[in-house]
Amino acid sequence: MVRSRPHAAVRAAAACAVVVALAFAAVPNARTAATPRVDLAVLVVDDGGAPVAAITEHLAAAGTPVTAVRLREEDRPRIDGRFLAATDGGRPRARFQAVIVPGSGSAGRAPGLGSAETAALASYERRFGIRQVDAHAVPRPHSALGAPAWSGRLDGRTARVTPAGRAGPFGYLGGPVPFADPGPGTPGTYGHLVRPGGDFTPYVDAAVPGKEPGRGALVGEYAADGRRRLLVTFGRPGDPLAYRLLARGIVDWATAGVRLGAARHAFAVHVDGVLGSDARWDPAGDCTSGTPGCADLPPIRMTGADAAYARTWSADRNLTLDLVYSGGAADRHRRAHGGADALADRLLTDREAYRWINGTYDRARLGCVPRPAGRCARDAAGAVRWTPERRIARQIEDNLDWARARGLPVSRDELVTPGHTGLAAPPHQPLDNPHLAPALAATGVGRLASGAARDPVQRRVGTALTVPRHGLGLFAGAGREEEQMDAYAYVYGPGESGPGEAADGAGGRAGTGRAEGRHAAGARYRSYLVPRAARTALGHVLAADPRPHYLHQSNLAEDRIAYPVLDRVLARYRRLFTPAAPLAHPRPRAIARDLRRRAEWARAVRDGEVTAYRVGRTVTVRAPAGTEVPATAPAGTRQRFAHGGAAFGRPYAGRATGWTHPDARREAVVLRLP
Repeated sequence: MVRSRPHAAVRAAAACAVVVALAFAAVPNARTAATPRVDLAVLVVDDGGAPVAAITEHLAAAGTPVTAVRLREEDRPRIDGRFLAATDGGRPRARFQAVIVPGSGSAGRAPGLGSAETAALASYERRFGIRQVDAHAVPRPHSALGAPAWSGRLDGRTARVTPAGRAGPFGYLGGPVPFADPGPGTPGTYGHLVRPGGDFTPYVDAAVPGKEPGRGALVGEYAADGRRRLLVTFGRPGDPLAYRLLARGIVDWATAGVRLGAARHAFAVHVDGVLGSDARWDPAGDCTSGTPGCADLPPIRMTGADAAYARTWSADRNLTLDLVYSGGAADRHRRAHGGADALADRLLTDREAYRWINGTYDRARLGCVPRPAGRCARDAAGAVRWTPERRIARQIEDNLDWARARGLPVSRDELVTPGHTGLAAPPHQPLDNPHLAPALAATGVGRLASGAARDPVQRRVGTALTVPRHGLGLFAGAGREEEQMDAYAYVYGPGESGPGEAADGAGGRAGTGRAEGRHAAGARYRSYLVPRAARTALGHVLAADPRPHYLHQSNLAEDRIAYPVLDRVLARYRRLFTPAAPLAHPRPRAIARDLRRRAEWARAVRDGEVTAYRVGRTVTVRAPAGTEVPATAPAGTRQRFAHGGAAFGRPYAGRATGWTHPDARREAVVLRLP
């Protein structure tokens, strides 16, 4: 039984509840009645440490139900036979299909667990064939692993997936498992390299430093005493990349490849302000051109050559860019230049090479009417002055008309407002523009971009669902590398790392410098900011975060500073993963749907409305009507319908994964291995 609390009362199944059954090839068994029931939930013994958190992060992203026993809570449940197992109509019942513990000591005991609890877990795992993951196993002379061959910081080292790991749970990885070096004074990743023994099969290993040649394991399977345990011998990760790479395989091993939950990697890239221009950052005045007291500098706008480069780059990388366009900006440019606009001409010629998103006709602010310093203007009665509904609707419709007149393949239901204006922007605008939702309904907008830093959770704005977006970390006023470096140093201060994760190979906090020449600034940009921004974006991808990333058209102009970041993300992903785990580039509507069904599924699990268990080779899931169910099963599994059948899900990382729901004529969905 999957519940938000281990001993919560079972809710009565509603008449409209759906039943999802994952049925595998039947095995004749004279003792079918004694075949145990195993609930599809993972028991996580949580000590609050980073290794357990890294695995739990993947379980949450995939939608795999978890019951957590937090060791630091005084009133936590005690792990004993009654907590772990029961009977169901005379049938033995295991409450959990897998167990995650923080680690193991000399006696195989997880820190924070008593000897009785450790013995109860071991007995339970032997009885039902349940697998255990030790998230940070410490080898000692009298432990299961023996004394380590080497112990120390793994920062800057590269491990690899062994042949057994590729044939087993880590077949989706291309081979290298890098550990970044965050630099001196920054917490790193400490690990132990273990020599393989007769009962231990290494899945990930690394070269043992020193005079003795050979390799030592960092992850491997230990089979003894009637149990199977996956031992991970590194922990306290200052760099979460390694755990994010391995988490899918760790969970796949623990659940034997059959579980609730589905996780794929995605990297969609939006380019805001296309056809318009961006005000330039002034390094001398530490301000943006056009603001009071700032120099009047030429704006940044892509050229026809920049558009041609974008098309070639997109085709070569097999990544379709989403262009957020504003037709009014192109019209103004033509009027100011005698009807000429090489940028618009080239983009329109290559229209089929991109996906197009409505960015409003004039890129006008759609929130409150602004005053200096970003505050909202107020009327004589003190009420906030808002951009009216009619103007918002006109901005949306005029841009759609502009696209239709030029044959642009644009969807009416997707919208990006300039700077996400119209949505709440505390402290100056703590509320959404009250006229925004009616305008979205009137114009048929169903997907509205928001900023993930300020508005990270999907929410409804009238008829529209938000699609939170991650910034790529590049400023709109930067077309040149030195402008980006100077703006970065101004915002975060010289020597500061800024937001996000430390860059691999960056050496920790490195001074960005305010007085560098162009050549030096360009070198610092490529050696410091590019790895940093790429690493943060790749972290989102590896965490199975479907939310898109956005940059500005100015970042594709002049020095084209965005491409090194994007290239690094794509190159590293393709080096780390095999083609069995392709990188998707979904549209806003697909992302919005994914976020919505994830939220609905998580809510159903949290509220105790999901029941999932396996008996032999049949798995049954009950969930509220209309709730899509995520599942992962062996490749080749087929779904049975009332009349015929079809393949379940899609292949990904060696498994079949997808979201499913019952056939309209049946109460059950049955999936079978060939």
